[in-house]
Amino acid sequence: MSKNKKSKTKKNKGKRRQPNINFKKRVLEVFQKNKDKTYTFKQIAEILELKDTKTRNRLIRLLGQMTAKNELIQKDEYHFKFNTADSIFTGKVDMTTRGDAYVVVEELDDDIFVENKNLNHALDGDQVEIFVFKKREKKSEGEVTSIIERFKDEYIGVLQKQEKFGFVVVQNPKMYTDIFVSKDDFNGADDGLMVKVRLTKWSKNSDSPNGEIVEVLGVPGEHNTEMHAILAEYNLPEHFSAEVEEYANQIDTKISEKEIKKRRDMRDVLTFTIDPASAKDFDDALSFQKLENGNFEVGVHIADVSHYLQPDTILDEEAYNRATSIYLVDRVVPMLPEILSNNACSLRPNEEKYTFSAVFELDKNAKVVNEWFGRTVTESNARFAYEEAQHLITTKDKTIPADVSLTKKAYPVSDDILEATLELDRLAKIMRNERMQKGALSFDKVEVNFNLDEDNNPLGVYFKTSEDANKLIEEFMLLANRKVAEFIGKQKPEKTFVYRCHDEPNEEKLETLNTVVSKFGYSLNFKNQKQVSKSLNKLLEDVKGKKEQNLVDTLTIRTMSKAYYSTENIGHYGLSFDYYSHFTSPIRRYPDVMTHRLLQHYLDGQKSASATDYEVKCKHSSEMENLATNAERDSIKYMQVKFIQNHEDSEFLGVISGVTDFGIFVEIIENKCEGMVRLRDIPGDHYLFNEEHYAVIGKRTKTMYQLGDEVYVRVKKADLIKRNIDFELLGAADEIQID
Repeated sequence: MSKNKKSKTKKNKGKRRQPNINFKKRVLEVFQKNKDKTYTFKQIAEILELKDTKTRNRLIRLLGQMTAKNELIQKDEYHFKFNTADSIFTGKVDMTTRGDAYVVVEELDDDIFVENKNLNHALDGDQVEIFVFKKREKKSEGEVTSIIERFKDEYIGVLQKQEKFGFVVVQNPKMYTDIFVSKDDFNGADDGLMVKVRLTKWSKNSDSPNGEIVEVLGVPGEHNTEMHAILAEYNLPEHFSAEVEEYANQIDTKISEKEIKKRRDMRDVLTFTIDPASAKDFDDALSFQKLENGNFEVGVHIADVSHYLQPDTILDEEAYNRATSIYLVDRVVPMLPEILSNNACSLRPNEEKYTFSAVFELDKNAKVVNEWFGRTVTESNARFAYEEAQHLITTKDKTIPADVSLTKKAYPVSDDILEATLELDRLAKIMRNERMQKGALSFDKVEVNFNLDEDNNPLGVYFKTSEDANKLIEEFMLLANRKVAEFIGKQKPEKTFVYRCHDEPNEEKLETLNTVVSKFGYSLNFKNQKQVSKSLNKLLEDVKGKKEQNLVDTLTIRTMSKAYYSTENIGHYGLSFDYYSHFTSPIRRYPDVMTHRLLQHYLDGQKSASATDYEVKCKHSSEMENLATNAERDSIKYMQVKFIQNHEDSEFLGVISGVTDFGIFVEIIENKCEGMVRLRDIPGDHYLFNEEHYAVIGKRTKTMYQLGDEVYVRVKKADLIKRNIDFELLGAADEIQID
């Protein structure tokens, strides 16, 4: 009996010693609770209830070590204080799909890794205070000490209902916990339905937060439910309120002689639009005429949205809150109600419209000789789809054939329109070539589109690439955006304006890119910004059609910064412009509305607007643009999963598009659907992630699968609810043959 008692006592003693494993963490917690207070050795020992000499001596050594590492400041022989300047930061949580996170701190070069147990209820996107307790060359680690601001409090998921409570299983893979919902907070939701749930509280010792269901979205997997869920996930609107619609419908959209007299009348100048075949709103048009001196006058005419959208109205508030139109695979969620977006502000043929214009006199070498900015009245003579304009450019034949025509019937265009289109194309190509020579970057844009049936089921996938007709419009829109920005940006004294900014690439990422491409015999020139751009363009051109193209294209895009709106102009690196703004799409972008208002404000001779007010609006517009982009990507991903569901067990050729320590992502070449092969599922070896080579390497065989490699995969599972695709890896493309 005494033997058993002795054994039990030893076991219990072992348990009491267990906290010593985290001895440093316990000491840090003392300082963290009151960061401005100084503590003596005795005070810390008393707080931690350290009784024995051995542990107290350990505390003395630890305090010395922490002082040497600048984690603590020793005020005098006896007093210690937490070094907040060296260890406490604020940043944004970026969750991984495995439940851990990185905290992005602006003033630090590297992100701080945070284990799930040290998140202390912080969620993806939250602004937090973080304590860095391990500083390493490759990966510093920390713990969230407080949540400064929640990024969001509403989530989308599926309700799993019990008798007296339930859990909402959140759809977002970066949400590491379910949300507990009591019976009283079901609000009529049934088991298995997709819902929107709002967080109400999260007790310190609870594994899951409490929430209440605020909206039932529908049955998971149904098309409209999923589209609604995508918008709800990012708190994006789906419909206009009755009040906004009523206000918009009461706007006087008639063209009046009184208003025409205030504008430059360009109704007699040849004008036409070129847009996608599916476009419902046409917010830009080009006019063209030859001048007696041999030069050309080209007008870039933009719908005068600001004429109808007056500041401090319910409609303007709604447009500002939305900040952008959202383009999902099956629908457009517009920034403005239909009365404006598809009617009053749409430059439809043979209708007089109020426009805001940038009119340029160009010589035969596409040099701008004169420029004029201001409000106009115009009338479009014709509307073309890109395919129709491309036919004119390619064939120089003024007859649009039936298989290209929007009406599905052949028809001729006038000699004037054919001549204008060909001359505009020639000028655009000169301008584009000059941009490239100055260092503008050229990425081949591939747009994923779906052929949908009447029930929005994907029948097939097709891709759109930019052809001459697209580039023609792009060049003249770029010209207008650049010249408007220059016109205001170069004025003295300096005036507040809305700029579209794009910073230079991250130097470390460029160095990494150079290291990788050097293995294939390429190199980058880091002499100056212009040389970097030129060498990047040369690299992208040199790898076309080669095995390493996918790897190089992917890594090059990852070196690029994100474009954003700001009143602080830094230029646009990607376009190689010192001044750049967004002026040409006010129907779908609120920053363009701000640009129109400011331009007219300064044309009227007014003083500079408040930079503080406009910077807040710029930041909001950038944030909403990012949310809209995420929603658009999610809708494409959803449709790709829906499409690939009909191809389970099918085999495809793909390219490795991402590499992580838990799996490789593969994008199928023929349809751009992306899925994952988990490392544990790759047969024949145990594969390890090699960060330096963007690859996974077999421990025994040394077989390597690298970013950009072509591989064959079999579709294992397509999960429409989670929106992910699982692949089975069959092998490298150059090793196996698939019939």
